[in-house]
Amino acid sequence: MDMIGKIRRMYRRDKKTKREIARATGLSRNTVAKWLNEAQPIEPNPKYYRKAAKASKLSAYESELTQALKADAKRPKKDRRTGKALFAQIKASGYEGGYTRVTDFTCTL
Repeated sequence: MDMIGKIRRMYRRDKKTKREIARATGLSRNTVAKWLNEAQPIEPNPKYYRKAAKASKLSAYESELTQALKADAKRPKKDRRTGKALFAQIKASGYEGGYTRVTDFTCTL
């Protein structure tokens, strides 16, 4: 909605042409023309789409993994647990997901 409002202000208040607006915003002239001709925009901001955050199988075990990683950070490098060891630990706790989810999570921290 912000971009559509900005385009409408530039067109109506600042009296800029569609071509000038397209150059200023980086949108195509066809998009600018379409948005100016619409009565009400269908989507709040058509340029960006957001996915709803879903709970994954791993989300219940994230706190356990972060605690294990914090504890391992204080240990010498050769004594730290591997991704397979962390996976086996949460698998014993009831985790039903895959190994790659665990390794992806550990790499993001």
